[in-house]
Amino acid sequence: MAQIAQDRMDDGRRRWLIATSVAGSIAGVATFVPFIDSFAPSEKTRAAGAPVRADISKLDAGDMMTVGWRGVPVFVVSRTPQMLAEVVAANAMVADPDTKRPFSMPLPGYCRNEYRSRAEHRNILVVVGVCTHLGCTPRPRFQPGPQANLPDTWPGGFLCPCHGSTYDLAGRVFKDKPAPQNLDVPRYMFDSLTSVVIGKDEHGEA
Repeated sequence: MAQIAQDRMDDGRRRWLIATSVAGSIAGVATFVPFIDSFAPSEKTRAAGAPVRADISKLDAGDMMTVGWRGVPVFVVSRTPQMLAEVVAANAMVADPDTKRPFSMPLPGYCRNEYRSRAEHRNILVVVGVCTHLGCTPRPRFQPGPQANLPDTWPGGFLCPCHGSTYDLAGRVFKDKPAPQNLDVPRYMFDSLTSVVIGKDEHGEA
């Protein structure tokens, strides 16, 4: 009888240990799954990299609007015929007129022209508003001619307030400036006459 009682006690102990082990494993999995989920990108993070659409219906000739994309400003400029002429005039003054040395993204093939824009909308400039020197945001200085902190022969463009780098009206850096490269041109496309999508083109998303 004593042996039978001992066997029953051992069997009960085994069952208790198995139940405790299983419960611990389940709790461990329950704890581990949220830990793994904490590394998954949030909806906000995923959305930050998505293409953005900009309504340019109210963008007058000679004006600029700024659009946020991937946490950086993107400048959309509606250039006048005179501003386009200034781009051509600046060819000899910029360091890399053909953007052979892109900054952080390749120049889209459809922007490999003197205006760095799509041929069907050559007046619309789309560039990332981040100075290629130390990441400040350049300011529009579209008015040509002598003015503070700019040369007398200024053709119009952008001035970085941090260290004086200047860019022309196609976002190309002028010679002998701290910034080593032109402003980036992101992939973009027009889905209507008055709407531009930044971060996506006919080949897909950037």
